[in-house]
Parts: sequence; C-alpha cells; structure tokens
Amino acid sequence: MTPIIHPVLLCGGSGTRLWPLSRKSYPKQFVELASKESLYQASARRLTGPGFAAPTLVTAADFRFIAIEQLAALETLPADILIEPAAKNTAAAICAAALALDARESGGLMLLAPSDHVIPEVERFQAAVEAAAPTAQAGQLVTFGIRPDRPETGYGWLELSIPTSDFAPEPQPLKGFVEKPDLASAEALLAGGMHLWNAGIFLFSTTAILEAFAAYAPEVLSACRAAFEGAEKDLSFTRLAPEPWNTLPDISIDYAVM
Repeated sequence: MTPIIHPVLLCGGSGTRLWPLSRKSYPKQFVELASKESLYQASARRLTGPGFAAPTLVTAADFRFIAIEQLAALETLPADILIEPAAKNTAAAICAAALALDARESGGLMLLAPSDHVIPEVERFQAAVEAAAPTAQAGQLVTFGIRPDRPETGYGWLELSIPTSDFAPEPQPLKGFVEKPDLASAEALLAGGMHLWNAGIFLFSTTAILEAFAAYAPEVLSACRAAFEGAEKDLSFTRLAPEPWNTLPDISIDYAVM
C-alpha cells in the first residue's frame, strides 16, 4: 500500500529574473505563463488527488494572500501556511516544513516541489512519485531527475550508478551531484548517458530529512526549530519567529544536505 504523501510547495521566491512580467510584488509562480493557470496553481494541481494529502505552503508575508486565493480557486485548502520572516534559501524552508509536518504526523512522507516548474506530463510525474514512495518510506532521501536533451549549463546534474536506456521511473542510488557545468562539461555529461538534470524535487520522510539536517547542517535545524517553536498563529498562517530565523545561513538544500 502506497503511503499518503504530503506535498510541500515552496512559493516564496521573488522571481526577479523574469522582470517586468514577474516582479517582487507578484513573482513568476503566480503569473499565468504556460496556460490559463499560474505555475503555482499547476504545481498544486499536480500534487492533488488520490494518495496526496492537503499541501503545506512555505511563502513570504507579501505573497500569503495571493497563495491562498489561487489555491482556493482550485477548491483546495492547505494543511498549513508557513510564513518566512526573510528569504533564507531552500534549506531553511524545507527544514521548517519538515518540523511542521513532523509535529502533525511524525515520520510522514513529504514531497518538496518548487511552485514555478512546467511539467506537462502529469501522469508520468505522478507515476515517478508513486514509484519512489517505498524507497523514501524506507529512509532514503529521493531526488528526481529529468532526462536531458541538450548540454544545459543552467542546471545541476545527477550522476546515475546504473546505466538506463528507457528512463523508467525506478529508484536507484546516485553516484553523485554535479554543480552547474561549463558547456564542454555539459556536452560530455550528455554524451555519456549517465546523467540527468536535477529537478530540485525531493521525497523523504520527516524523520529522514531531520536526521540529515542534524548530521550535516545542525545550525539550520537548531535555528529552524527555535523559529518553529516560537511561531505565532495568524488566521490560517503560521508566522515563524523572526529572531532565530534571521540567524539562519542563506544556503540551499543541495549544499546543506544533498
């Protein structure tokens, strides 16, 4: 039996690279770019249905009402909305979300997803998530890769441990991560056939990711725990305590843990 998966949508980014269409007050994830829905709404829709619990949102105070209104348009209510006092990158956001979910359902499976991706083949995406769930439930940290079609220098890459020809959704151990490569390196990775693009989507239990933070980024865990324990409820929002939050390093989950 596939366990219930708790989606966590990261929707606090400012999206300034798409200015002026995307701007600080109305960033790209809330803009209708690829369809009549915003990227955020399409992301939320991908993570609903059988097997998915209500989503947790992690966002900034400026975007909290946009986030809840656009979700309401999909007739979806969030399980929780965490308000970051300041942008501190993905490690802090993910750690805070893990603490919040663990308090509600200890050891629950959480699917971390940015809210600005375009994934047209929803059924294949959901099949990959379902295939990964037992591995995540067994205590592994799962990341999702995308089959590359060009020597992209703007993404990180994942090195596979086993050659694959059909790229079926089947979990396997990774040999390593490759940071954003130069063009010559990207061409070699593409030609070698042993690398995927790093999607920045993760699946793991709250127990596994909190243990990983304790082992590899204890300063992030400590500050996030203090910010969560000192949080204040404001309507349906959970405002993380600013004083401990502001001590957090600005670091991605890739560098902090993965």
